Amino acid sequence: MSSEVALQRCADYDLANVKESIRKAVESLGGIGNFVKPGESVLLKPNMLAPAAPEKAVTTNPAVVQAVAEMVLEAGGKPFIADSPAIPAFKKVAKDSGIGEVATRLGIPIVELKDSAEYSQGEHRLFRVLEISKQAVEADRIISLPKLKTHSQMFMTAGVKNIFGCVVGARKARWHFKAGIDRVFFARMLVELYDTVAPDLTILDGIVGMEGDGPGTSGTPRQCGIIAAAVDAVAMDRVALEIVGGKLDDFYIMQAALDMKIGETDISRITIHGETIDSLRLDNFVFPKMTGVLMGPKILHKVILNHLTTKPKEDRDKCTLCNQCVDICPTEIITVKDDRLVFNYDKCIRCFCCVEVCPEGAMKPVQPLLLKIVG
Repeated sequence: MSSEVALQRCADYDLANVKESIRKAVESLGGIGNFVKPGESVLLKPNMLAPAAPEKAVTTNPAVVQAVAEMVLEAGGKPFIADSPAIPAFKKVAKDSGIGEVATRLGIPIVELKDSAEYSQGEHRLFRVLEISKQAVEADRIISLPKLKTHSQMFMTAGVKNIFGCVVGARKARWHFKAGIDRVFFARMLVELYDTVAPDLTILDGIVGMEGDGPGTSGTPRQCGIIAAAVDAVAMDRVALEIVGGKLDDFYIMQAALDMKIGETDISRITIHGETIDSLRLDNFVFPKMTGVLMGPKILHKVILNHLTTKPKEDRDKCTLCNQCVDICPTEIITVKDDRLVFNYDKCIRCFCCVEVCPEGAMKPVQPLLLKIVG
């Protein structure tokens, strides 16, 4: 796999500017014709995490989706936009994010990935069978369009993590349940999933990214001015990590890719086209509050869970009791009593699905007092 990453500066979401930056990036990798042939079906996979306006930086900006869709059409391809949000509100996500309007404007389909099938990975894989959307697997080409964001569970989400959208709806919560708070386990699944789906091209929307307690509305939009493109999303994510000043040891997905020898994680072996990493570096980028996975004797796990791990908590002034957190929770530990949310933290697996889907930004990752003291 090529370890080339193209970097371009883009100051805003003016469509002409976005398209020019993306075109330059893709041309340095051989041009759009290198990835799309006439007549081929092309799945455009944006980040459609939750219903949120483009300026919230929760989803891939519609200008990026439109620019790439137009390039695919110019190459003779047949693009369609698809994703599978964790919450059952695909039409609302499409509308609020502005991505649905792009599909209407260009006359291309926008579909929710629904049909799932089991795909064997072989005896050498940790996950021998993965359930993946049939529409994703059957597309002739996949162009992934992730958003540059922090992630309260995985540290960052960009190219590799975006392919988790090819796992259908509620099955995402099942994977979070299997992974528990073992982020290393979950990261390995994400890397294997990415390697199996194998997108042909990844184009990162980092024009306005997200810092803080992402990836949902609890995070804070951050002007970054970056467009990146690569065949190897692992290499692209490694470059993004370098730009924001993150540590390799904190990025679970990168550690999993390194251990599994999937993609290029050595920054010295990645060829950069266009802008330099130094020219795009971001100062004082704010990373999410993170804690380690459970370790030590099981008898101590309850103590660690309650006193030494970040946990989800609602801001009661913002919470509207919409029940989206209740519906998405894979372990059903959130209930409503006396017009407020109640959490059973003993059984909470710290997947932070509730934080991701909260439309009001009311759900936050909160550090217990003891963790603040020892941290």
